[in-house]
Amino acid sequence: MANQQMSLAPQLPTKVKIVEVGPRDGLQNEALINGKAISAADKVALIELLSDAGVSYIESGSFVSPKWVPQMATSAEVFATIKRNSKVVYAALTPNMKGYEAAMAVNADEIAIFSAASESFSQKNINCSIEESIARFAPIIADAKKRNIKVRGYVSCVVGCPYEGDIAPEQVAMVAQKLHAMGCYEISLGDTIGIGTPASVTKMLQAVSARVPTAQLAVHFHDTYGQALTNIYAALQFGISVVDSAIAGLGGCPYAKGASGNVATEDVVYLLNGLGITTNIDFDKLLQAGWFISKKLGKPPTSKVSTAYLAQQ
Repeated sequence: MANQQMSLAPQLPTKVKIVEVGPRDGLQNEALINGKAISAADKVALIELLSDAGVSYIESGSFVSPKWVPQMATSAEVFATIKRNSKVVYAALTPNMKGYEAAMAVNADEIAIFSAASESFSQKNINCSIEESIARFAPIIADAKKRNIKVRGYVSCVVGCPYEGDIAPEQVAMVAQKLHAMGCYEISLGDTIGIGTPASVTKMLQAVSARVPTAQLAVHFHDTYGQALTNIYAALQFGISVVDSAIAGLGGCPYAKGASGNVATEDVVYLLNGLGITTNIDFDKLLQAGWFISKKLGKPPTSKVSTAYLAQQ
């Protein structure tokens, strides 16, 4: 019976890479404090705390118009100030060539570009069609190749859209395949409004993995309906070994009404530790990083694990 149970156990990755998106995707969607964005110094302190905790990939800023995303206006200062750890990748989101050039000027290690699986979301988010958004990235990827800069691709709304409802898995697969064919070494599949369930996520992953190797896929879940961890577990069972998350569950989505923040890094690492999956992250130091930024924002962390640990102190 024991052997039978063992044979039924899912095959999970032995190691998972955490892509920490709190300093970018998290903070860019946090409300201003007394009309001001969190300071560059506090962002730098957060990034260095995460680095010290063993987080090996930190999305540290975004080079977008401060008119649209005021919280990211200090990204150049952040990149110029952080004490870099040679074992850490400090990445930047670049929506266009101007943003890419700004990221290169401050020596971002990697860049990320983004599209969507929903035409309506693409139009409302970046004011162009999916095809147009992908075409914009061609010169960026071409130049990045010359510089040996790796490019990561995001696909938003992979299971549902606030304007269109359910998104067909084949639509997600088509967009992911195009980004992969252009040269993105990894495609992060984002449930932007957090409506996915293990069933819908698995169907989506089946469609995408038919066109893009599973080893080059990552997942990015929001926790609006409390399904992020179960969706991550479903992705692990599917063979995904890269998970995006945000310290203290920072963020949300300004284009998706009611969408809560990214799944909390603390909760994800607690899950992975419990499954015996290696992350090389110091959990106590990770908690400290979450408490630091939550205090600066004047609000409690949304991480349930962090909240539980705080209650024990």
